[in-house]
Amino acid sequence: METKKRAVITAVEAFIPEYILDNNMLSQMVDTTDEWIMTRIGVKERRILKEDGLGTSFMGTEAVKRLLEKTGTKPEDVDMLICATVTPDMLFPATANIICDKAGIMNAWGYDINAGCSGFIFSFETAASFIESGRAKKMILVTGERMSGITDYTDRTTCPLFGDAAVAMLIEPTSEENTGLLDSILHVDGVGRHYLFQKAGGSMYPSTEETVKNREHFVYQDGQTVFKYAVSRMADVSVEIMDKNNLSSEDIAYLIPHQANMRIIEATGKRMGLQKEKILINIEKFGNTAGTSIPLVIWEFEKNFKKGDILIFSAFGAGFTWGSMYYKWGYDPA
Repeated sequence: METKKRAVITAVEAFIPEYILDNNMLSQMVDTTDEWIMTRIGVKERRILKEDGLGTSFMGTEAVKRLLEKTGTKPEDVDMLICATVTPDMLFPATANIICDKAGIMNAWGYDINAGCSGFIFSFETAASFIESGRAKKMILVTGERMSGITDYTDRTTCPLFGDAAVAMLIEPTSEENTGLLDSILHVDGVGRHYLFQKAGGSMYPSTEETVKNREHFVYQDGQTVFKYAVSRMADVSVEIMDKNNLSSEDIAYLIPHQANMRIIEATGKRMGLQKEKILINIEKFGNTAGTSIPLVIWEFEKNFKKGDILIFSAFGAGFTWGSMYYKWGYDPA
């Protein structure tokens, strides 16, 4: 009997803008303090793509080029590219298509996925479906966000949260038993549209002088409601995937959570019964990079992972979207 193919990450690369916006600088722009931000969110600094005329595709392309060079992969050998983003270069064409053109990837097809801060887990599930079916053999998954482009730097409740970055992963099939993406639980609840959104710029509220004047092209968040949903949903689904796969806290090498808020991350880890050293965090350095945050942690801590390590990915985002993944790491540190 033929062994089932599974999707496995075989390499990861990133692009992080050079400009650092720290809390002291932010406190000169808006009524806030380092203590207030650290106590409530846990972000010390965030990277910002400052240059005009550069968008998510710029960062995504740089990450893809580094990935191709790192792995010795020829652009023409890539057969699919998906980009998870809520900050596309423009409404159309898809940022995935723009990245393909800029990176010289001419034999691939692909598209964008918008699942808010759950962008990585939703797009990885999609990528896995193509890998498992045999429809794709060498796929690149890009997660990229220029959150600074939709952040209102006069709003003290949201502007400390977000940063910019892009990550590119090479995803390929493996026949090795118990390697790669083994299980996932994903959810949506459209009630989230009332509490976390960007009002203007779509077909319901097209751009006008009025929408610009009213600052409706930025992220709006009802912080308390989103926090309440995120804490319960992320923790519940992470415990659910453990129970479903008979995993104990001792079995798990690391939890890699969406980097939204330290209190949400800590609550999720506590519900899972994990020691602090098993919860990977970089929110202090990079802030909330939306769907890019889990891949950014994977990239930063790649050398910590050993083949066979059990990783749990967990995220919550606009939509509301949320879910968890059970993943077994596929290679040892270089």
